[in-house]
Amino acid sequence: MAQTILFVIFALIALLSGLMVVTARHPVKAVLSLVVTFGATAGTWMLLEAEFLSLVLIVVYVGAVMVLFLFVVMMLDVEKAEKKANFVDYWPFAVVVALLFFVMLVNLMGHITLATPSPTLVFDVSNVLQIGLALFTFYLYPFELAAVILLVAMISAIALTFRGGRPGKKTQIISAQVKVKATDRLRMVDMPTVMKEVKI
Repeated sequence: MAQTILFVIFALIALLSGLMVVTARHPVKAVLSLVVTFGATAGTWMLLEAEFLSLVLIVVYVGAVMVLFLFVVMMLDVEKAEKKANFVDYWPFAVVVALLFFVMLVNLMGHITLATPSPTLVFDVSNVLQIGLALFTFYLYPFELAAVILLVAMISAIALTFRGGRPGKKTQIISAQVKVKATDRLRMVDMPTVMKEVKI
């Protein structure tokens, strides 16, 4: 009974925070809501006895990836992005995607049999070993593809941060430094001496 109550609490928190991720106008608030979603999902996985996935979600995503996302979002020009953003123009596309996702979710839930025992209980093997065997055998190509997608996302975040250049930015020109001469480094200037009377 206690596990059911905790599951419902974590599920409601994940649902509400996930809704805030897509509805928040400020990107920083959306990222912080995503952190809460990850925390609630980690609690749900802990109830399902997937300790490895739960701890990895907390340590890797909340502790590292989301902190990186937060710094990247804070470095972006948020005010300029908010002026260009208009959620109303894209709501029909969002409704279609949400309906397709809901249909896929219902179809998937229809093929799940709840009476099947857990593989951990049947084979008495840790979930870490099962995840490792599944990732590097049946799901090797999707695993590598996900790594490439994350690399592309990281490069895109860097490109967004430095898009258009920054006004007043000074860059180092190596070729100009190599071609410089000794006479160009120091220039002597003759200036007339000005004497001023100081009254005490």
